[in-house]
Amino acid sequence: MAETALTQDELKKMVGYKAVDDYVKSGMVVGLGTGSTAYFAVERVGQLLKDGELKDIVCIPTSVRTKEQAESLDIPLVTLDTHSKLDVAIDGADEVDPDLNLVKGGGGALLREKMVEIVSDKFIVIVDESKLCDGLGPGFPVPVEITPFCHEHTMRTVAALPACEGCEAVLRMGSSSSNVPDGDEIAVTDNGNYIVDLHFKEPIKDAPAMAQQIKNTVGVVDHGLFCGMTTAVIIAGKDGISVKD
Repeated sequence: MAETALTQDELKKMVGYKAVDDYVKSGMVVGLGTGSTAYFAVERVGQLLKDGELKDIVCIPTSVRTKEQAESLDIPLVTLDTHSKLDVAIDGADEVDPDLNLVKGGGGALLREKMVEIVSDKFIVIVDESKLCDGLGPGFPVPVEITPFCHEHTMRTVAALPACEGCEAVLRMGSSSSNVPDGDEIAVTDNGNYIVDLHFKEPIKDAPAMAQQIKNTVGVVDHGLFCGMTTAVIIAGKDGISVKD
């Protein structure tokens, strides 16, 4: 009898659960990511707490919807205001390159994700193999969170950066948690900002340089390039789970 291929959700669940089982221990401060893969990691934390296998942990959510999920599972929550250092953060990614640089923010939570993950001792990325790429850019637009004030000016300024040459800057419309336009209103993040998605036809030549140029632009709050932050990537594929670190 032929084996049935695992669904996308089953793959996501495998890596989400493995990340928690391998990296989260009692007594830790844990960052909870946002998105369809991170959802399963949050679910697993709640499960292990309920079963008594995890004790004395506190978690920091990276979005309103992760906060709501964690609260529904009775996961104790804190914020960066009281806990500026985390033991581990677990989150998905939209693209992962061979150097483990990431594009994140398809779900619109990039600022809070980066604030939490940059201060984590370990940052564990969970993906299915479709997210692996040879170069960031063409497979998934790079989101940039900008202030609403004179947003068209900031969009033009970012698109004109030397490192962003050839990109098309598109203002996110409708829901902030999807880069597919699904409404007539400008999408607004949990932080009250707008998102510009940078669409590239060619792979980004130097992601860290682009990250710096975008971040240095006045009017930009932050962006979805996560460079040099990843501890390990747990990948679910048709042949099972693998880890890159």
